[in-house]
Amino acid sequence: MSKGILTVISGFSGAGKGTLMRKLTRDYPNYALSVSMTTRAPREGEQEGRDYFFVDTDTFQERIRQGQMLEYACYCGNYYGTPGDYVQEQLEAGRDVILEIEIQGALQIRKLMPDCLLLFVTPPNAGELRRRLEGRGTESPEVIARRLARAAEESEGIEAYDYIVINDDLGECVRQIHSMVQNARYTPARQETLINEIRGELNSFSKGAE
Repeated sequence: MSKGILTVISGFSGAGKGTLMRKLTRDYPNYALSVSMTTRAPREGEQEGRDYFFVDTDTFQERIRQGQMLEYACYCGNYYGTPGDYVQEQLEAGRDVILEIEIQGALQIRKLMPDCLLLFVTPPNAGELRRRLEGRGTESPEVIARRLARAAEESEGIEAYDYIVINDDLGECVRQIHSMVQNARYTPARQETLINEIRGELNSFSKGAE
């Protein structure tokens, strides 16, 4: 069984990342969505191991000291982060893990796992992004303005990603993401065993010809 691929997905607020992830995991059952860990209390309806891994602050901080978090951050007094052991278990089981996270966390993970795949999701243009944010009808103009300002900041980090995913047609976009992940299996860094086997056989051939 080949090891799975960790794919980290980032994108602007309003780009449709959550919708893409839900359809991707429905259409292709080998994907596993990474489950984050947090120190905040569970909300009504949330389940341990499905929505989050819920732990106390001392446990989370100890995991940080032990290097067991791929990335983490503190928001409003609570820690949030990605537990490395859960991700590794899924990868070793041959599942392709999808992790949706902001740019800062994505770059943290790239340092720890250089072979991860980084995808950045965006609408086809900034006008469409603004239209989608306004179309939600759930946020004030001030909040939308802050989200667009944040998107401008995030746009400065897009070059760090492996691929840009333009979310215009949902079905086509999901197929493109799946294709990108599958193609990544054939990079030399992920075919080390095959390369070594071929190299060893060729060396034996050359020695036999001497």
